[in-house]
Amino acid sequence: MSLDVARIRKDFPILDRTVRGGRPLAYLDSANTSQKPRQVIEALTEFYERHNANIHRATHELGEEATAAYEGARIKIAQFIGTTDETEVVFTKNVTEAINLVAYSIGNATSGAGAGRLRLAEGDEIVITEMEHHSNIVPWQLLCARTGARLRWFNVNQGGLLDLARAGDLISDKTRLVALSHQSNVLGTINPVSQIAERAHAAGALVLVDAAQSVPHGLMDVGSLGADFVGFTGHKMCGPTGIGVLWARRELLEEMPPFLGGGEMIETVWMDRSTYAPPPHKFEAGTMPIAQAVGLGAAVDYLGEVGLEAVRAHEHDLVRHALAALAEIDGLRILGPPRAEGRGSAISFTLDGVHPHDVSQLLDDRGIAVRAGHHCAWPLHRALGVQASTRASLYLYNTHDEVDALAAGIQQAKQFFGGS
Repeated sequence: MSLDVARIRKDFPILDRTVRGGRPLAYLDSANTSQKPRQVIEALTEFYERHNANIHRATHELGEEATAAYEGARIKIAQFIGTTDETEVVFTKNVTEAINLVAYSIGNATSGAGAGRLRLAEGDEIVITEMEHHSNIVPWQLLCARTGARLRWFNVNQGGLLDLARAGDLISDKTRLVALSHQSNVLGTINPVSQIAERAHAAGALVLVDAAQSVPHGLMDVGSLGADFVGFTGHKMCGPTGIGVLWARRELLEEMPPFLGGGEMIETVWMDRSTYAPPPHKFEAGTMPIAQAVGLGAAVDYLGEVGLEAVRAHEHDLVRHALAALAEIDGLRILGPPRAEGRGSAISFTLDGVHPHDVSQLLDDRGIAVRAGHHCAWPLHRALGVQASTRASLYLYNTHDEVDALAAGIQQAKQFFGGS
Protein backbone atom coordinates (compact mmCIF):
# COMPACT_ATOMS: atom_id res chain seq x y z
CA MET A 1 0.00 0.00 0.00
CA SER A 2 1.52 3.30 -1.11
CA LEU A 3 0.82 6.66 0.46
CA ASP A 4 -1.08 9.24 -1.58
CA VAL A 5 0.98 12.18 -0.35
CA ALA A 6 -0.84 14.74 -2.48
CA ARG A 7 -4.10 13.74 -0.83
CA ILE A 8 -2.51 13.64 2.63
CA ARG A 9 -1.18 17.18 2.22
CA LYS A 10 -4.69 18.47 1.57
CA ASP A 11 -5.59 17.37 5.10
CA PHE A 12 -3.07 19.81 6.60
CA PRO A 13 -4.25 23.41 6.15
CA ILE A 14 -0.95 24.95 7.24
CA LEU A 15 0.89 23.38 4.31
CA ASP A 16 -1.03 25.69 1.96
CA ARG A 17 0.45 28.84 3.42
CA THR A 18 3.49 30.77 2.27
CA VAL A 19 6.32 32.20 4.37
CA ARG A 20 9.16 34.69 3.99
CA GLY A 21 7.67 36.85 1.30
CA GLY A 22 5.58 34.31 -0.56
CA ARG A 23 7.74 31.20 -0.55
CA PRO A 24 5.86 27.88 -0.21
CA LEU A 25 6.35 26.29 3.18
CA ALA A 26 8.50 23.13 3.32
CA TYR A 27 8.02 21.94 6.87
CA LEU A 28 10.90 19.64 7.85
CA ASP A 29 10.67 19.96 11.64
CA SER A 30 8.19 17.28 12.68
CA ALA A 31 10.54 15.75 15.27
CA ASN A 32 10.08 19.06 17.08
CA THR A 33 6.32 19.20 16.58
CA SER A 34 4.16 17.81 13.82
CA GLN A 35 1.49 19.66 11.91
CA LYS A 36 -2.18 18.89 12.56
CA PRO A 37 -4.65 17.52 10.04
CA ARG A 38 -8.06 19.10 9.56
CA GLN A 39 -9.65 16.04 11.19
CA VAL A 40 -7.88 16.79 14.50
CA ILE A 41 -8.64 20.50 14.33
CA GLU A 42 -12.30 19.74 13.68
CA ALA A 43 -12.43 17.27 16.58
CA LEU A 44 -11.19 20.00 18.93
CA THR A 45 -13.70 22.49 17.56
CA GLU A 46 -16.52 19.96 17.79
CA PHE A 47 -15.71 19.21 21.42
CA TYR A 48 -15.65 22.86 22.44
CA GLU A 49 -18.75 23.76 20.43
CA ARG A 50 -20.91 20.76 21.31
CA HIS A 51 -19.64 18.80 24.33
CA ASN A 52 -17.54 21.05 26.55
CA ALA A 53 -17.89 20.13 30.23
CA ASN A 54 -15.76 18.73 33.03
CA ILE A 55 -15.37 14.98 33.24
CA HIS A 56 -16.26 12.34 35.85
CA ARG A 57 -18.11 14.89 37.98
CA ALA A 58 -21.24 16.19 36.28
CA THR A 59 -24.40 14.11 35.87
CA HIS A 60 -25.80 16.33 33.12
CA GLU A 61 -25.68 15.30 29.49
CA LEU A 62 -22.71 17.46 28.52
CA GLY A 63 -20.70 15.98 31.38
CA GLU A 64 -21.58 12.47 30.26
CA GLU A 65 -20.58 13.28 26.67
CA ALA A 66 -17.28 14.85 27.73
CA THR A 67 -16.44 11.87 29.95
CA ALA A 68 -17.27 9.43 27.18
CA ALA A 69 -15.10 11.33 24.70
CA TYR A 70 -12.16 11.53 27.13
CA GLU A 71 -12.29 7.88 28.17
CA GLY A 72 -12.94 6.88 24.56
CA ALA A 73 -9.67 8.54 23.61
CA ARG A 74 -7.91 6.49 26.28
CA ILE A 75 -9.26 3.27 24.73
CA LYS A 76 -8.14 4.33 21.23
CA ILE A 77 -4.63 5.12 22.44
CA ALA A 78 -4.36 1.83 24.32
CA GLN A 79 -5.25 -0.06 21.15
CA PHE A 80 -2.82 2.05 19.10
CA ILE A 81 0.14 1.02 21.26
CA GLY A 82 -0.90 -2.61 21.55
CA THR A 83 -2.51 -3.04 24.96
CA THR A 84 -6.02 -4.26 25.70
CA ASP A 85 -6.07 -2.68 29.16
CA GLU A 86 -6.87 1.02 28.89
CA THR A 87 -6.32 1.45 32.66
CA GLU A 88 -2.59 1.16 31.89
CA VAL A 89 -2.81 4.46 29.97
CA VAL A 90 -2.27 7.60 32.06
CA PHE A 91 -2.78 11.01 30.49
CA THR A 92 -0.07 13.57 31.19
CA LYS A 93 0.88 16.98 29.85
CA ASN A 94 3.69 15.59 27.67
CA VAL A 95 6.38 12.91 27.70
CA THR A 96 8.52 15.05 30.02
CA GLU A 97 5.78 14.93 32.63
CA ALA A 98 5.33 11.20 32.06
CA ILE A 99 9.00 10.55 32.84
CA ASN A 100 8.95 12.88 35.84
CA LEU A 101 5.82 11.11 37.11
CA VAL A 102 7.74 7.84 37.23
CA ALA A 103 10.82 9.46 38.76
CA TYR A 104 8.89 11.20 41.53
CA SER A 105 6.76 8.16 42.24
CA ILE A 106 9.91 6.07 42.64
CA GLY A 107 11.42 8.73 44.87
CA ASN A 108 8.29 8.94 47.00
CA ALA A 109 8.02 5.16 47.23
CA THR A 110 11.54 4.87 48.64
CA SER A 111 10.46 5.61 52.21
CA GLY A 112 7.15 3.78 52.01
CA ALA A 113 6.38 0.32 53.27
CA GLY A 114 6.16 -2.37 50.62
CA ALA A 115 7.78 -0.26 47.92
CA GLY A 116 9.24 -3.45 46.45
CA ARG A 117 10.59 -2.97 42.94
CA LEU A 118 10.19 0.79 43.25
CA ARG A 119 12.55 1.07 46.21
CA LEU A 120 15.65 3.16 45.52
CA ALA A 121 18.37 3.76 48.08
CA GLU A 122 21.94 4.95 48.37
CA GLY A 123 24.20 2.63 46.42
CA ASP A 124 21.51 1.65 43.93
CA GLU A 125 22.00 2.58 40.28
CA ILE A 126 19.98 4.05 37.43
CA VAL A 127 21.28 3.47 33.89
CA ILE A 128 20.56 5.83 30.98
CA THR A 129 22.36 6.59 27.70
CA GLU A 130 24.34 9.48 26.22
CA MET A 131 21.74 9.53 23.46
CA GLU A 132 18.91 10.82 25.64
CA HIS A 133 16.86 13.97 25.37
CA HIS A 134 17.29 16.12 28.46
CA SER A 135 13.83 14.97 29.55
CA ASN A 136 15.25 11.49 30.08
CA ILE A 137 18.39 12.72 31.83
CA VAL A 138 17.52 15.52 34.23
CA PRO A 139 14.69 13.72 36.13
CA TRP A 140 17.08 10.86 36.93
CA GLN A 141 19.81 13.27 38.02
CA LEU A 142 17.31 14.87 40.39
CA LEU A 143 16.15 11.48 41.68
CA CYS A 144 19.73 10.36 42.33
CA ALA A 145 20.44 13.60 44.18
CA ARG A 146 17.41 13.00 46.41
CA THR A 147 18.12 9.35 47.16
CA GLY A 148 21.88 8.89 46.97
CA ALA A 149 21.58 6.52 44.03
CA ARG A 150 24.23 6.55 41.31
CA LEU A 151 23.61 7.50 37.68
CA ARG A 152 25.44 5.52 35.00
CA TRP A 153 25.12 5.48 31.22
CA PHE A 154 25.79 3.75 27.94
CA ASN A 155 28.16 5.67 25.69
CA VAL A 156 27.44 6.40 22.03
CA ASN A 157 30.00 5.56 19.36
CA GLN A 158 30.86 7.81 16.43
CA GLY A 159 28.45 5.88 14.23
CA GLY A 160 25.58 6.98 16.43
CA LEU A 161 24.95 3.60 18.06
CA LEU A 162 24.95 2.61 21.71
CA ASP A 163 28.10 0.88 22.91
CA LEU A 164 26.49 -2.34 24.12
CA ALA A 165 29.83 -3.99 24.91
CA ARG A 166 29.61 -2.48 28.41
CA ALA A 167 26.10 -3.78 29.09
CA GLY A 168 27.37 -6.49 31.40
CA ASP A 169 29.20 -3.92 33.51
CA LEU A 170 26.49 -1.26 33.47
CA ILE A 171 23.49 -3.46 34.23
CA SER A 172 24.07 -5.38 37.43
CA ASP A 173 22.32 -6.42 40.63
CA LYS A 174 22.70 -2.79 41.74
CA THR A 175 20.60 -1.54 38.83
CA ARG A 176 17.06 -0.55 39.73
CA LEU A 177 16.01 1.18 36.50
CA VAL A 178 17.19 1.44 32.90
CA ALA A 179 15.81 4.45 31.00
CA LEU A 180 16.45 4.90 27.29
CA SER A 181 14.97 6.31 24.12
CA HIS A 182 13.40 4.01 21.56
CA GLN A 183 14.47 6.31 18.74
CA SER A 184 16.94 9.18 19.00
CA ASN A 185 15.53 12.64 18.35
CA VAL A 186 18.92 13.68 16.93
CA LEU A 187 20.41 10.65 15.22
CA GLY A 188 17.33 8.74 14.16
CA THR A 189 18.95 5.64 15.68
CA ILE A 190 16.44 2.96 16.68
CA ASN A 191 17.75 1.27 19.81
CA PRO A 192 17.49 -2.48 20.57
CA VAL A 193 15.12 -1.90 23.48
CA SER A 194 13.93 -5.51 23.75
CA GLN A 195 17.50 -6.79 24.02
CA ILE A 196 18.41 -4.26 26.72
CA ALA A 197 15.13 -4.83 28.56
CA GLU A 198 15.77 -8.58 28.70
CA ARG A 199 19.15 -7.99 30.33
CA ALA A 200 17.69 -5.41 32.71
CA HIS A 201 14.86 -7.69 33.82
CA ALA A 202 17.31 -10.55 34.38
CA ALA A 203 19.11 -8.24 36.83
CA GLY A 204 15.83 -7.34 38.54
CA ALA A 205 15.65 -3.82 37.09
CA LEU A 206 12.70 -1.95 35.63
CA VAL A 207 12.80 -0.39 32.14
CA LEU A 208 11.44 2.98 31.02
CA VAL A 209 11.34 3.92 27.34
CA ASP A 210 11.07 7.43 25.92
CA ALA A 211 9.05 6.74 22.77
CA ALA A 212 8.35 10.34 21.77
CA GLN A 213 10.04 9.82 18.41
CA SER A 214 8.81 6.31 17.62
CA VAL A 215 5.11 6.24 18.49
CA PRO A 216 4.26 8.92 15.85
CA HIS A 217 5.58 6.58 13.19
CA GLY A 218 3.69 3.53 14.40
CA LEU A 219 6.78 1.91 15.91
CA MET A 220 5.21 0.75 19.14
CA ASP A 221 3.82 -2.48 20.50
CA VAL A 222 4.16 -2.40 24.26
CA GLY A 223 3.46 -6.11 24.41
CA SER A 224 6.64 -7.03 22.53
CA LEU A 225 8.88 -4.09 23.50
CA GLY A 226 9.68 -5.49 26.94
CA ALA A 227 9.41 -2.17 28.79
CA ASP A 228 7.69 -1.49 32.10
CA PHE A 229 7.02 2.18 31.38
CA VAL A 230 6.61 3.95 28.02
CA GLY A 231 6.12 7.69 27.58
CA PHE A 232 5.16 9.63 24.47
CA THR A 233 3.59 12.91 23.49
CA GLY A 234 0.63 13.94 21.34
CA HIS A 235 1.99 16.96 19.50
CA LYS A 236 4.59 14.92 17.59
CA MET A 237 1.95 12.52 16.20
CA CYS A 238 -0.51 14.94 14.55
CA GLY A 239 -2.21 15.63 17.89
CA PRO A 240 -2.58 18.77 20.00
CA THR A 241 0.00 20.21 22.34
CA GLY A 242 -0.55 19.82 26.07
CA ILE A 243 -1.31 16.08 26.07
CA GLY A 244 1.02 13.14 26.60
CA VAL A 245 0.79 9.54 27.71
CA LEU A 246 2.44 7.27 30.23
CA TRP A 247 1.83 3.59 29.70
CA ALA A 248 2.84 1.36 32.59
CA ARG A 249 2.16 -2.17 33.68
CA ARG A 250 -0.98 -2.25 35.80
CA GLU A 251 0.72 -3.86 38.80
CA LEU A 252 3.32 -1.08 38.87
CA LEU A 253 0.69 1.65 38.69
CA GLU A 254 -1.00 0.06 41.66
CA GLU A 255 2.25 0.08 43.65
CA MET A 256 3.24 3.64 42.73
CA PRO A 257 2.26 6.51 45.02
CA PRO A 258 0.51 9.51 43.42
CA PHE A 259 2.50 12.13 41.57
CA LEU A 260 0.16 15.07 42.29
CA GLY A 261 -2.53 15.48 44.92
CA GLY A 262 -5.90 17.14 44.45
CA GLY A 263 -9.32 16.56 43.06
CA GLU A 264 -10.28 13.53 40.99
CA MET A 265 -7.32 11.39 42.04
CA ILE A 266 -8.89 10.62 45.41
CA GLU A 267 -11.20 7.92 46.65
CA THR A 268 -12.04 9.37 50.11
CA VAL A 269 -10.67 12.41 51.95
CA TRP A 270 -10.63 13.06 55.70
CA MET A 271 -8.85 15.95 57.39
CA ASP A 272 -5.93 13.78 58.43
CA ARG A 273 -5.66 11.26 55.57
CA SER A 274 -6.87 10.28 52.13
CA THR A 275 -7.28 7.18 50.04
CA TYR A 276 -6.69 7.23 46.31
CA ALA A 277 -8.58 6.27 43.20
CA PRO A 278 -7.38 3.20 41.29
CA PRO A 279 -5.12 3.68 38.26
CA PRO A 280 -5.10 5.49 35.95
CA HIS A 281 -7.11 8.18 37.76
CA LYS A 282 -4.76 8.09 40.76
CA PHE A 283 -2.28 9.95 38.53
CA GLU A 284 -4.70 12.40 36.89
CA ALA A 285 -5.19 15.11 39.51
CA GLY A 286 -7.38 18.13 38.87
CA THR A 287 -9.03 19.09 35.62
CA MET A 288 -7.19 17.29 32.87
CA PRO A 289 -6.54 18.49 29.29
CA ILE A 290 -9.85 17.03 28.15
CA ALA A 291 -10.14 18.51 24.67
CA GLN A 292 -6.49 17.74 24.00
CA ALA A 293 -7.06 14.07 24.88
CA VAL A 294 -10.01 14.00 22.50
CA GLY A 295 -7.79 15.59 19.85
CA LEU A 296 -5.14 12.94 20.42
CA GLY A 297 -7.79 10.28 19.98
CA ALA A 298 -8.67 11.89 16.65
CA ALA A 299 -4.98 11.87 15.66
CA VAL A 300 -4.80 8.14 16.41
CA ASP A 301 -7.88 7.62 14.26
CA TYR A 302 -6.29 9.63 11.46
CA LEU A 303 -2.99 7.74 11.49
CA GLY A 304 -4.85 4.45 11.58
CA GLU A 305 -6.98 5.41 8.59
CA VAL A 306 -3.97 6.57 6.60
CA GLY A 307 -2.23 3.28 7.36
CA LEU A 308 0.88 3.00 9.51
CA GLU A 309 2.64 0.57 7.18
CA ALA A 310 2.21 3.02 4.33
CA VAL A 311 3.48 5.88 6.50
CA ARG A 312 6.59 3.93 7.47
CA ALA A 313 7.27 2.89 3.86
CA HIS A 314 6.92 6.48 2.68
CA GLU A 315 9.21 7.80 5.39
CA HIS A 316 11.80 5.12 4.66
CA ASP A 317 11.79 6.15 1.01
CA LEU A 318 12.18 9.82 1.97
CA VAL A 319 15.05 9.07 4.34
CA ARG A 320 16.86 6.99 1.73
CA HIS A 321 16.48 9.84 -0.77
CA ALA A 322 17.59 12.46 1.76
CA LEU A 323 20.67 10.54 2.90
CA ALA A 324 21.75 10.05 -0.70
CA ALA A 325 21.23 13.73 -1.53
CA LEU A 326 23.08 14.97 1.55
CA ALA A 327 25.96 12.56 0.96
CA GLU A 328 26.69 14.44 -2.30
CA ILE A 329 27.46 17.67 -0.41
CA ASP A 330 31.19 18.05 0.31
CA GLY A 331 31.93 18.90 3.92
CA LEU A 332 28.56 17.71 5.23
CA ARG A 333 28.66 15.19 8.08
CA ILE A 334 25.56 13.17 8.89
CA LEU A 335 25.29 12.38 12.58
CA GLY A 336 24.07 8.86 13.17
CA PRO A 337 23.52 5.88 10.89
CA PRO A 338 24.37 6.71 7.26
CA ARG A 339 21.83 4.25 5.84
CA ALA A 340 18.04 4.32 5.96
CA GLU A 341 17.85 0.82 7.43
CA GLY A 342 17.61 0.78 11.21
CA ARG A 343 16.99 4.50 11.61
CA GLY A 344 14.11 6.92 11.81
CA SER A 345 13.39 10.08 9.87
CA ALA A 346 15.29 12.64 11.94
CA ILE A 347 18.51 13.55 10.11
CA SER A 348 21.01 15.82 11.87
CA PHE A 349 24.15 17.11 10.19
CA THR A 350 27.00 19.59 10.37
CA LEU A 351 28.53 21.56 7.50
CA ASP A 352 32.23 22.43 7.55
CA GLY A 353 32.84 26.11 8.14
CA VAL A 354 29.16 27.02 8.58
CA HIS A 355 27.38 27.35 11.89
CA PRO A 356 24.18 25.26 12.15
CA HIS A 357 22.16 28.36 12.98
CA ASP A 358 23.38 30.03 9.78
CA VAL A 359 22.34 26.96 7.78
CA SER A 360 18.93 27.04 9.44
CA GLN A 361 18.47 30.78 8.83
CA LEU A 362 19.33 30.53 5.15
CA LEU A 363 16.98 27.58 4.74
CA ASP A 364 14.25 29.55 6.49
CA ASP A 365 14.75 32.39 4.02
CA ARG A 366 13.93 29.82 1.32
CA GLY A 367 10.80 28.66 3.15
CA ILE A 368 12.36 25.49 4.56
CA ALA A 369 11.72 24.94 8.27
CA VAL A 370 14.37 22.91 10.11
CA ARG A 371 15.85 23.07 13.60
CA ALA A 372 19.34 24.07 14.69
CA GLY A 373 21.05 23.74 18.06
CA HIS A 374 21.70 20.87 20.44
CA HIS A 375 18.06 19.63 20.20
CA CYS A 376 17.84 19.18 23.99
CA ALA A 377 20.63 16.61 23.73
CA TRP A 378 23.75 18.42 24.86
CA PRO A 379 25.63 15.35 26.16
CA LEU A 380 25.11 13.55 22.86
CA HIS A 381 26.56 16.43 20.86
CA ARG A 382 29.56 16.57 23.16
CA ALA A 383 30.07 12.82 22.72
CA LEU A 384 30.10 13.31 18.95
CA GLY A 385 32.53 16.23 19.21
CA VAL A 386 30.22 18.96 17.93
CA GLN A 387 28.60 21.94 19.61
CA ALA A 388 25.39 21.88 17.62
CA SER A 389 23.81 20.51 14.47
CA THR A 390 21.09 21.22 11.95
CA ARG A 391 18.20 18.76 11.90
CA ALA A 392 15.68 17.99 9.20
CA SER A 393 12.91 15.61 10.22
CA LEU A 394 10.47 14.03 7.81
CA TYR A 395 6.89 12.86 8.22
CA LEU A 396 3.97 11.49 6.23
CA TYR A 397 3.22 14.82 4.48
CA ASN A 398 6.73 15.49 3.13
CA THR A 399 7.82 14.99 -0.46
CA HIS A 400 10.90 14.26 -2.55
CA ASP A 401 10.72 17.81 -3.90
CA GLU A 402 11.05 19.18 -0.37
CA VAL A 403 14.07 16.96 0.24
CA ASP A 404 15.64 18.22 -2.98
CA ALA A 405 14.94 21.81 -1.91
CA LEU A 406 16.69 21.06 1.39
CA ALA A 407 19.80 19.78 -0.37
CA ALA A 408 19.85 22.77 -2.72
CA GLY A 409 19.45 25.15 0.23
CA ILE A 410 22.37 23.56 2.06
CA GLN A 411 24.52 23.93 -1.05
CA GLN A 412 23.59 27.59 -1.18
CA ALA A 413 24.44 28.02 2.51
CA LYS A 414 27.83 26.47 1.88
CA GLN A 415 28.53 28.89 -0.96
CA PHE A 416 27.12 31.94 0.81
CA PHE A 417 28.99 31.44 4.07
CA GLY A 418 32.18 30.25 2.42
CA GLY A 419 32.18 26.73 3.76
CA SER A 420 35.17 24.67 2.77
